Amino acid sequence: MPDVTSLLAERLQAAFDSVAPGADPVLRPSDRADFQANGALPLAKQLGRPPREVAEAVVAALDVDGVCERVDVSGPGFVNLVLDTAFIGAQVVAMAGDERLGVASAERPATVVVDYSSPNVAKEMHVGHLRSTVIGDALVRILLHLGHRVVRENHVGEWGTPFGMLIEHLVDVGEDTAGRELSVGDLSVFYQEARRSFDADEGFRERSRRRVVMLQSEDAETLRLWRVLVDQSIAYFDEVYGKLGVLLTDDDIRGESFYNPMLGGVVADLNDLGLLVEDDGARCVFPPGFTNRDGEPLPVIVQKSDEGYGYAATDLACIRDRVDRVGADRMLYVVGTPQAQHFEMVFAVARMAKWLPEGVSAEHVAFGHVLGQDHKMLRTRSGASVKLVDLLDEAVARAESTMADRDAPVPPEERPAVARALGIGAVKYADLSTDRVKDYVFDWDRMLAFEGDTGPYLQYAHARIRSIFRRAEAERATGAADHVDVAMDIATSEFPDPGIAIGEPEERALGMALLGYATAVAAAADASAPSKLCAYLHGLAATFTTFYERCPVLRASDAATRRSRLELARTTARVLAEGLHLLGIEAPEHM
Repeated sequence: MPDVTSLLAERLQAAFDSVAPGADPVLRPSDRADFQANGALPLAKQLGRPPREVAEAVVAALDVDGVCERVDVSGPGFVNLVLDTAFIGAQVVAMAGDERLGVASAERPATVVVDYSSPNVAKEMHVGHLRSTVIGDALVRILLHLGHRVVRENHVGEWGTPFGMLIEHLVDVGEDTAGRELSVGDLSVFYQEARRSFDADEGFRERSRRRVVMLQSEDAETLRLWRVLVDQSIAYFDEVYGKLGVLLTDDDIRGESFYNPMLGGVVADLNDLGLLVEDDGARCVFPPGFTNRDGEPLPVIVQKSDEGYGYAATDLACIRDRVDRVGADRMLYVVGTPQAQHFEMVFAVARMAKWLPEGVSAEHVAFGHVLGQDHKMLRTRSGASVKLVDLLDEAVARAESTMADRDAPVPPEERPAVARALGIGAVKYADLSTDRVKDYVFDWDRMLAFEGDTGPYLQYAHARIRSIFRRAEAERATGAADHVDVAMDIATSEFPDPGIAIGEPEERALGMALLGYATAVAAAADASAPSKLCAYLHGLAATFTTFYERCPVLRASDAATRRSRLELARTTARVLAEGLHLLGIEAPEHM
């Protein structure tokens, strides 16, 4: 089934084309009506005609019989469209009967590579990794749901100069001791101890440098020791990903070592293309349009003066691999905003080298910082970075406390799972609901609240709807009410044609809100912005709350109204559950 916005856009496009082919209707939701088309104003300027005259010509050519009950022109030339109530009801029925709830699969599925999370071996995952992991996971889920081929790539930092230092520290403390430290996730201590030895001991520094050469030369014993560090760290990463409930697996890891053999080819091919320039001993590319504050050209350093490779070389190798081997049509790099210029310049070099061909997009999905209550970078009281695993454990503990304070009606055997869903969901939603390019303040009280724009509010809205059907089941089992047979038929999807009879304004508002789901999912995918789906789900939950308060469901005055309201409720619960799932958030049955 086409979503309402697409249907109206198609009809409006035909009407505008009858006036001037190719004109954009500029369709938007409206407070004055359900939708408003504003395209007559720019079209009138183009044609040299009065805007209202153009708008009236569009309306005269517009075919919306059975879709809109009213179409009129207001102001200087706005076309207002009010949907027919029967059409809204029929669309909701069609949506309810569709296992995809009206979300169409992509007509032309693309291969999309999503680069996200990217922790470093032998270092803790901290709160700074939260946003990349959570945003990336939501985008993966949304794109998969739309039918795209999605390739997850976790670009783990596990190669380079620091590993000489880390391997030598591993040798010094012994593999058993190192294994115990790393297996409990105490990676920061291990790294800091290695760094102290490197800074204080010239002999250790020299051994570390030799070890780097051995690593790059693929010495068998050095590679084995390196693998010990990598494997222990990956096991720790898996523990964090398990707590977060994200889709990343070990098979998704594409560490720096994977691309290391390709770096020489990157340099050689750039040189053959005549793009490399030597600058202070380093080999660079100067993409046009990038300058420093003094107007001097900025370089992309591909190979450093010591013949080591910069990050840009690895990123260029990534692009070549993802286009040539993976067949990517679109690449999303979920990385913080400070790296914006780096990616702009790397993408520009890839275009210059034809490694990023026309028709293939590379997008930096930038995000801001997580701040503390003082509006500075979120840190512990000691000033250290907040370990991500500690933050997640605290989220679950606080959720358990919140449930106890509310005396939540959750069966005892389900309480641990619900607390986990509530706590982790609260953290994820607080992150995802924010415009990703902005910083946000990490506030436990706000994000765990059952009111406002929070994860628990949406989860509670879903659980409350499910409770309607549990009450119906209980009443039917005890013979307390006759009307619950219809409720139970709908609850188990056995009722053949529930129908939607919209009479009250709140019923119409809820129907309209439901019909916006497909548009919200598409918008989140197109803009790589999970916040658009969050905003939709919050609006839906708020609209349902108003409906529930003003429109009795199980106690409706007649059977037809009960059927209609139960179907509205059931469809709302399905949309909330599926929408939360696309964000990587669970929707418990009880709260």
